Amino acid sequence: MVKVTGVAQREAWQARAMPPVEQVRPGLWSVPVPMPGNPLRYVLIYVFERVDGIAIIDSGWPTQEAWDALVAGLAALGASIADVRATLVTHVHSDHHGLSGRVREASGAWIGMHALEAAVLKQRHDLDAFVRRWYGWVLARGGSDADADALIGTTDQLRQWLALADPDRLIDDGDRPLPELRAVWTPGHTPGHLCFHDETRGLLFSGDHVLPRISPNIALQPGQPDDPLGDFLNSLEKAGALAVDEVLPAHEWRFAGLSARTDELLRHHQTRLAEIRAVLGRSPGASTWHVAELLSWSRTWPEIQGPIRRSAVAETFAHLAHLERLGAIVRNPGPVDSWTLRLPA
Repeated sequence: MVKVTGVAQREAWQARAMPPVEQVRPGLWSVPVPMPGNPLRYVLIYVFERVDGIAIIDSGWPTQEAWDALVAGLAALGASIADVRATLVTHVHSDHHGLSGRVREASGAWIGMHALEAAVLKQRHDLDAFVRRWYGWVLARGGSDADADALIGTTDQLRQWLALADPDRLIDDGDRPLPELRAVWTPGHTPGHLCFHDETRGLLFSGDHVLPRISPNIALQPGQPDDPLGDFLNSLEKAGALAVDEVLPAHEWRFAGLSARTDELLRHHQTRLAEIRAVLGRSPGASTWHVAELLSWSRTWPEIQGPIRRSAVAETFAHLAHLERLGAIVRNPGPVDSWTLRLPA
């Protein structure tokens, strides 16, 4: 059973307000940082008191509003940006890693992440190649030139990607970046996604790997592993087996019942895979793009636009690739995706 433990966070979510800065345990705080214009609303930064300052997990969205909230949140617990000694990055999406470089500039803090996240960052050094890869990716999925122009992102979004900071240290599965934390490699949402397990206090800082209400986006994008959904399902089983009393996610609210939640997510993806098989049964030879159009979403397809549509198509592609890996469907040859169910022998 999944139980809400971040009651104030849940109440703030329902009121469409920012949750408070909270002391979660002695020496451990939760600081919300806003994500303007994003349905997730905020990212939760976790702050650890150290002898010589503080350490944080994730840093927040790269905007002045988010920076001001981070500064104010640290001040509420009697600290400042200058006190940060380490930034542990769960993954390099902008809402988690966007302010890490600015924190480092202001404090001298080191930045740590998994090597596969550092490898993703290297792609940003050639923006033209990055845009070409995405353009070709959209066309190969069955999208049009206009779709590619709309999905790749605005100049400001691309500049935001360019500004993300390189790490100072790499954190591998099983490492202890802080004495009380063990890194748990949980690929799927991104190739090098990390959770952090406080075994003594029974806490899991789950990043975007396990959230209390929504399923994280599992996308097959250019330069990603061949089967991110398979990686994610394996990572869910790995995380669900940990001894954890409370989960501290990056969004929404804290909760108890990790194994129950991972089981829910596993069932969700099995249902989605069955839905895709049913779509292909009705529409053999459909492209990835067309399959995505025919699936059920929380909004209608015309309402899903821009980067959100890109995420929807990439998530559909991840499910199709997983079914192909399982031998349930076949990708037909050609420059544009075309999928059919594999006939029984």
